[in-house]
Amino acid sequence: SIFSQEYQKRMKRSMVRHHAPDVVKAYYQRYRSEAKTRPTAPLLLELANQVDLSPALLARLIVECFLEEREASVASRHVLNNMLREPYSIPDLLLAKHVEQCTVNDCCYGPLVNCIKHAVGLEHEDLLRDKLREKNLSFLDENQLRIKGYDKTPDIILEVPIAVDGHIVHWIESKASFGDEHSHHTYLNEQFWSYCNRFGPGLVIYWYGFVSELDCQRGRGILLRDGFPSDIVTLSQV
Repeated sequence: SIFSQEYQKRMKRSMVRHHAPDVVKAYYQRYRSEAKTRPTAPLLLELANQVDLSPALLARLIVECFLEEREASVASRHVLNNMLREPYSIPDLLLAKHVEQCTVNDCCYGPLVNCIKHAVGLEHEDLLRDKLREKNLSFLDENQLRIKGYDKTPDIILEVPIAVDGHIVHWIESKASFGDEHSHHTYLNEQFWSYCNRFGPGLVIYWYGFVSELDCQRGRGILLRDGFPSDIVTLSQV
């Protein structure tokens, strides 16, 4: 989890350089040239390693160039995403093979990684619900809240609030990742503060740990834990 976060931050810092039109064109021309002389070699993987770019991100650039050359128009995001998910829908079997090599061998980007992350996230949400049921706590999950008309909600809202470490908790958010400074501050601005404003104080569980200094917003209603708390007190017990 930590490696993935650091790798993605490094990719974001270099994205502008890799997306410069002349650079993208050079990558594509180099690939097309080498595909004629070394078709069986893992060309895109080699190129990604040489230019220090995620294989899946490079594959996306190459497919985009290929479609622009073939169709004489810019491909939509939907078309690009589908071709990366199903490489053999690309109307060039050799390129399809090289794109598949990229998506299978990229540990941080691409459709395969996205599926794994989604599955891990759902697994930990299920774990959270199981823990709540073990404690006989009444709650509404994200799906139930959406049915009720809420548009932006935490994973869990407790129908009867609890206390953890002496702090009241009305909602719980599950994060199947490591909580570093960058991701936590992003979540604060995009999710956690709005949850506090709407539902009151809550608990965030970073299942893969977090930087301890980030647990500094308890006074403002956000408590951090790296697992389901064992020291729960329901308000009915107070």
